[in-house]
Amino acid sequence: MTAVYPAEPWRIKMVEPLRTTTREERESALRAAGYNPCLLRAEDVYIDLFTDSGTNAMSDLQWSAMMRGDESYCGATSFYRLRDAVRAHYGYEHVIPVHQGRGAENLLSRLLIRPGHHIPGNMYFTTTRAHQELNGGTFHDVIVDEAHNPADESPFKGDVDLAKLEKLIGEVGADTIPYVCVGAPVNMAGGQPVSMDCLARVRELTARHGIMVVLDAARAVENAYFVQQREPGWGQRSIADILHAMCDLTDGATMSAKKDSFANIGGWLGLRDPDLAEQARGLVVLYEGMHTYGGMAGRDMEAIAQGIAESVQEDSIRARIAQVAYLGQRLIDAGVPVVRPIGGHCVCLDAATILAHIPQRLFPAQTLLAELYLHAGIRGVERGIVSAGRDPETGENRAPALELVRLAVPRRVYTRAHLDAVADAAIGLHRERRAIAHGLRFTYEPRHLRFFQARYEPITLT
Repeated sequence: MTAVYPAEPWRIKMVEPLRTTTREERESALRAAGYNPCLLRAEDVYIDLFTDSGTNAMSDLQWSAMMRGDESYCGATSFYRLRDAVRAHYGYEHVIPVHQGRGAENLLSRLLIRPGHHIPGNMYFTTTRAHQELNGGTFHDVIVDEAHNPADESPFKGDVDLAKLEKLIGEVGADTIPYVCVGAPVNMAGGQPVSMDCLARVRELTARHGIMVVLDAARAVENAYFVQQREPGWGQRSIADILHAMCDLTDGATMSAKKDSFANIGGWLGLRDPDLAEQARGLVVLYEGMHTYGGMAGRDMEAIAQGIAESVQEDSIRARIAQVAYLGQRLIDAGVPVVRPIGGHCVCLDAATILAHIPQRLFPAQTLLAELYLHAGIRGVERGIVSAGRDPETGENRAPALELVRLAVPRRVYTRAHLDAVADAAIGLHRERRAIAHGLRFTYEPRHLRFFQARYEPITLT
């Protein structure tokens, strides 16, 4: 019988010391950071769950591959290894390397979006929407309603609502929609997957209207795993086969190789259209670097190429998903409100329920995030009203239904004992939640992606 939480399919070869801190030290550090854990020094954090992007542990084979990195300025052999790995596992003919995923988002947005355009997607992501808006586009959320309910147990809460998408096409016209952006899985909904059936129906609808489909493929391997485990007809297919089948239903993809591919930096834009790819190569030279390195060193491209092959190994992805599920199940068993079902890369605390006595205008998720750091030195990230930002036309805060603290688990980094420490801290904080008698307000608010650099001060509840 397969274990519910299998042992990790790797052993530890090198360790990095972690430093524990006192409550007094954490209070001082948090004040200096303006109550924004994003601004903390890493040395003041005990367990860092801010992101799973670029924070993963690379394998011995990845480190070995880095030693053969070809640092030629033009036409490096390392680029062609990366290109061939992407072609083999994702299926895109044209591969434009970039320094990370948002570099690909920038290229795509500059290529396709003009003022007055509309871009539908299955829930926004912060950097993706920022690029869309900066290029004159308007994002439209066409995700299924279940995604906005943390307690809903639907297996594919990342699915596109076809009725919403078709209605939008009818209202704004297909010629104003350059592409449909599909995140698989959906980061801001807690890593909720998209079904193959939904992707096929999106492809059929957009093909009728001549609209491109672009995949956010950063964690597509995780999505493939959920398809294999949850969707009828796919249980006997390999992760590699499902990943390729997902991509076959799209015209292109933006990729942050800092997630599924285990790398510390890097990414790519994959395209099928040769003319569009040629334009992207022209832009990458302007914004990133030569079209055969795109902001990466040769050694980084080698690490990604090897990481792609490792990412689709069945035991690897199984253990990765199980590790996150273990943390989530511990919290569920203790009655801590979290987004359900547990996603692939993170566990999201439902701050709107945990701190129901704090109004959203006083940033309950950011407050809970700060308290978790004070409580145990654990860093996550806010995914609520702060991350949603302001409406560019009205200037008012967007108020999403989800008000979350995301605890993103880096791949191959923490042990089960670390996750137990996180669970114990979250459970203890949940029990003491009524003692949190303040919210937060801005003392400094950046114009874009404010959750990264904003500063706050406590405001007592009245």
